[in-house]
Amino acid sequence: MRPVYAFHGGIHPPENKQQSTSQPIRFAGLPQRLIIPLQQHAGAPAQPLVSPGQHVLKGELIGEPQGKISAAIHAPTSGTIDSIALLPVAHPSGMSDWCITLIPDGKDTWAPRHPVADFRQLEREELLERVRYAGIVGLGGGGFPTEIKLHPPLHDNVETLILNGAECEPYITADDMLMRERAEEIVRGMEIMAFILRPQTCLIGIEDNKPEAITALRKAVEGTRIEVVVVPTKYPSGGEKQLVKLLTDIEIPHGHIPADVGVMCQNVGTALAVYRAIRHGEPLISRITTLTGDALAEPGNFETLIGTPVRYLLEQAGVDYGATRRLIKGGPMMGFTLETPDVPVVKTTNCLIAATAEEFPDPAPEQPCIRCGQCAEACPMDLLPQQLFWFARAQEFDKAEHFNLFDCIECGACAYVCPSSIPLVQYYRYAKGEMREQLADTLKSDRARQRFEARQARLEREQAEKEAKRKARAEAAAKAQAEKASTPVDERAAKAAAVQAALARKGMTTPEAPAPALPDRAELQAQLDKAQEKLAKMQQALDDARNSNSDQVEKLERAVAKNQERVLQAEQALQAAKPAATPAPERQPDLTELQAQLDKAREKLAKMQQALDDARSNNPAQVEKLERAVAKNQERVANAEAALNIAQAPAASATAAEVPDLPTLRDQLDKARNKLAIMEQALADADAPEQVEKLQRAVAKNRERVALAEQALEQAKSTATSE
Repeated sequence: MRPVYAFHGGIHPPENKQQSTSQPIRFAGLPQRLIIPLQQHAGAPAQPLVSPGQHVLKGELIGEPQGKISAAIHAPTSGTIDSIALLPVAHPSGMSDWCITLIPDGKDTWAPRHPVADFRQLEREELLERVRYAGIVGLGGGGFPTEIKLHPPLHDNVETLILNGAECEPYITADDMLMRERAEEIVRGMEIMAFILRPQTCLIGIEDNKPEAITALRKAVEGTRIEVVVVPTKYPSGGEKQLVKLLTDIEIPHGHIPADVGVMCQNVGTALAVYRAIRHGEPLISRITTLTGDALAEPGNFETLIGTPVRYLLEQAGVDYGATRRLIKGGPMMGFTLETPDVPVVKTTNCLIAATAEEFPDPAPEQPCIRCGQCAEACPMDLLPQQLFWFARAQEFDKAEHFNLFDCIECGACAYVCPSSIPLVQYYRYAKGEMREQLADTLKSDRARQRFEARQARLEREQAEKEAKRKARAEAAAKAQAEKASTPVDERAAKAAAVQAALARKGMTTPEAPAPALPDRAELQAQLDKAQEKLAKMQQALDDARNSNSDQVEKLERAVAKNQERVLQAEQALQAAKPAATPAPERQPDLTELQAQLDKAREKLAKMQQALDDARSNNPAQVEKLERAVAKNQERVANAEAALNIAQAPAASATAAEVPDLPTLRDQLDKARNKLAIMEQALADADAPEQVEKLQRAVAKNRERVALAEQALEQAKSTATSE
């Protein structure tokens, strides 16, 4: 016979279990509506797969698990989805959560199921997948997804599998009645878990105050390697770490879980749910819930559909709301008070207590701690509750953490024995909440700092790369200009021929290349029509995006600008292909107008530069965009200066009393030709399409400048000759 060990502390409160064990388990019935929260478990809430008005079948998946730690949600019966909305749920804070409301149709029609006669024919991974999508969680109250618990860490081998049937908390008898009436299915579920985990030992721990359940389990395990171990009745022997200590004499180290020492604990209700999911293909859509308390006329245990309103369930047990002083979800030690019965039953609802004022009187006023030490003697985790109380009240959370506050299981044994009526557990919960919030804030600030530092490093790296490229281009341009200045005319001609050949290989023309034949005007008109049609579509899409506040506005604005440029190019090409008319006298550029354009460009450049300087200090997100704007305005200033210089040359020569300044005009022409040669060389070397397009525009602009300089020089020569 397996020995039973002991754990530190523990108490013996009145059990009050006999009120709800006089009748067998009853079906609670079908309420008019079911309210099914998407968050009934530890981890991420399920993602709804249905919409209002949709008809669903019993057992149909209506909420898909999200992420690794999550659980599926199924329809408890057939009916129509009424809504998906924020509704009150059972929580100590009285909070609301997202819930699916289902209106039953009364037919209780099942969705297709996939039962497995022999689970040994399936791979362990397939069994785990079925457990995950059956929505099974720990039914002892923790609600941790069972599929995750059946996946112990890779370096941990489970040597002992334990089913927890202790059910030590007063009033609760759901597991007791389940073991009495469905022991065979519980044992079959444990065999499936054992097949997945492959432990050496399988134990069922149960307190000695449940003789009927002990008898039923021992009969069910006959012929198996599962052993039923009876432990003394003491609260909280049903705690995971306490039960492991009772059955194996192993203590779970601080900061570890049972799997780290080769032990796995599951609830007997969870084992039953695993069996129903594998053998019959049934997801977790109901559970056994204890209804007890002196305000109920017919207390007992009810098989309850998930989502059943608590008000409806209490009415099945004959509740007297006038006599009900407190409505408690869970047991009197670890449960909490419900503010309203208009909340649903969830997968972790193991007990509801409708207590009268005599049954649960108001607690005595809190008195100063007398340092009696009874709390330390009762603590099953061997902590120092008194010291933790002082730290929590003084908000010295770092010291509370140092004294292992998070090892507290909030069983309430310390508060139960406290002669000063100090609500110790409430202090511990407050301290834990504050510490978790501080940790979350710290992690959030650390992530923000890391993102900022990474962005700064990226901006500095990009700036350094841009500076290096700029220097390289400047050095290349200076070198090319120096070589051209020192190169004889014949060598220049050879280099020009090489540039022309490189451009020809890329399918481009040079200034010296013969002009291509004019394209067909009908074809050019068709291209223009097509470009205008596409521009209209892009403009319409942009208007729609602006009206709907879409995130595509910026992208569509770029597309519209690009198509406007294409329309303009097509119009110019069509105009050039039309028969040439008698050329009008060339209009001489207005120096005043050109000077005004230059001043305007310089003013806009100064504004952009100021905005860029401000952004580098206050708004780093706008720096890259403003750098592009500054570069564009610098180019505009340079173009305006060049246009003014070119226009000033013939104007100056026309107004000069003496012979025009031919050396100056020749120098301007040489400069224009040198710059054109540099642009052509850069175009020949370019590979990226966007770079080629930009350089083509620069080459065209510099060719125009060369032509203007040549024209000015020829006019000056003619004037000098005539005089």
